[in-house]
Amino acid sequence: MTAVPESDVISVEITGHVATVWLDRPDKLNAMALDFWDDFPAIVEALGEDESVRVIMIAGRGPAFTAGIDLMAFAPMFGTTVTDVASRRELYQRIKRMQHTFSSLADCAKPVIAVVHGYCIGGGVDLITACDIRLASADAVFSVRETKIGIVADVGTLQRLPAIIDPGRVAELVYTGRDFTAEEASTMGLVGHVYQDVDTLRKESMAMAEEIAANSPLVVQGAKQVLRSGRNMSIEDALDYMAVWNAGFLTSNDLQEAVTAYMQKRPPEYNGT
Repeated sequence: MTAVPESDVISVEITGHVATVWLDRPDKLNAMALDFWDDFPAIVEALGEDESVRVIMIAGRGPAFTAGIDLMAFAPMFGTTVTDVASRRELYQRIKRMQHTFSSLADCAKPVIAVVHGYCIGGGVDLITACDIRLASADAVFSVRETKIGIVADVGTLQRLPAIIDPGRVAELVYTGRDFTAEEASTMGLVGHVYQDVDTLRKESMAMAEEIAANSPLVVQGAKQVLRSGRNMSIEDALDYMAVWNAGFLTSNDLQEAVTAYMQKRPPEYNGT
């Protein structure tokens, strides 16, 4: 088992093959302060390397998923006028590091489920658009809030959201910065399922994660890789990539276990080889 880095603002629970990464700053609505941006990708990457973990869920402690970036923590940076080249280069590198924070989810080999309740504002939308699956409770409220605070959203929303929902709807949400409900998020396709309350959300999210984890991790992770790679390919090239992938990985112990379990009329027990 890979050691998971410790954090003052993030906690991790592992149940079976499912790891829940908790945004754990409830008194501040899980606002993303300076340490979050380094701690989060380190934790995700450690879980990605842990072969015992097959699914990762991202959830928030307290009354909200996240209120987004902690404006008070970043006030010194926002209040500084950058004029020299060295300072602009430093700001560029900081933004790139912050982009990596959420790209760690998209780049993770394991499937990632966002479990959203309460506020999911600004950076929260950047975070969930980097996840594979998004689930919400009926009280969830979303907003690409950066527009209203004078920032062009710069850590993933503008790049990933158009691949999830209609680009025209993306433009509307980004240009207005308005709040929208879980029901609207579901209608537009941002959220896959909406549950009546937080308890049901967490119960159903874990049930889905466990169902995924019961499948061959070799196959699930392969499917994620193929889906991700195929987005930037023609259908012909994506099919060829798929053929190459299965030529390398189709014959596996997991496939043999699937066939054996079917013949023996029992649930398969996969080991990812």
